[in-house]
Amino acid sequence: MKPILEVKGLKKDLGTFALKDISFSLLEGCITGFIGVNGAGKTTTIKSILGLILKDAGEIAFYGKDIQLIEREFKNRIGIVLDDGYFYEDLTLLEMKNIIAPAYSNWDEAVFKKHMEHFGLPFNQQISTLSKGMRMKYAIALAISHHPDLLIMDEPTSGLDPQVRMELMDILLNFIKQDGKSVFFSSHITSDLDKVADMLILIDKGGIILSEEKDILLDRHGLVKGDTKEINEHTRGLFLSLHETEYGFSGLTDNKTVVRQQMGNVLIERPTIEDVMLSYIRR
Repeated sequence: MKPILEVKGLKKDLGTFALKDISFSLLEGCITGFIGVNGAGKTTTIKSILGLILKDAGEIAFYGKDIQLIEREFKNRIGIVLDDGYFYEDLTLLEMKNIIAPAYSNWDEAVFKKHMEHFGLPFNQQISTLSKGMRMKYAIALAISHHPDLLIMDEPTSGLDPQVRMELMDILLNFIKQDGKSVFFSSHITSDLDKVADMLILIDKGGIILSEEKDILLDRHGLVKGDTKEINEHTRGLFLSLHETEYGFSGLTDNKTVVRQQMGNVLIERPTIEDVMLSYIRR
């Protein structure tokens, strides 16, 4: 798989917060989850990539070309779904589409109508009357109706009920089945990414903590549970994070083999993405 987007040394100082030397790659054919708690730097990173805020330093390349040199081509080949929407509330869905569609040379009206029908979205409904779930489906319909290669989504499932979130995950899985497509999906709701992500990038306090294939990352770590008598000065050092109570302990390790050798009476489970994320942040 080849890189579709490469970010190298991205920096942005906002005074009270800064991105610190952000570097990562998005691969063709992958759904990449961009995870971190609120305020970690996910939205600032995405807005810097999109040019919505000016970066202080760094390089961003799309298929090996500096996006500043191919700005129109880059924006024509990406789809964008932002949590705040950026829609004119008083317009109907059709009127908003008529503003957005001319910006894309590959706009496909037939595909847009198919998505609108599939999502159950009426053309003449006013945007201000849409529920959060309908608004997000509309944003996705707009974002993928010009056949983009890369879909960039910032917190798309925030505030949605589980049923709508599941529907959105199905939309992403169908999108990624097409050759050469990729998704960059920022979220602090990691249970969504447990279902669909291929790669994970963890950001915290403006810096990248890890970037790895999801299954390799989860297989490498273990959620360990057992009696607190198993915890001593030596075994405590085997954990990235550790929570102890009078009833027992639980902790995340990236050294399952040594834990099995030195802590015989413990249970080792496969962690969730949230387990890994919170352990690295608390560490």
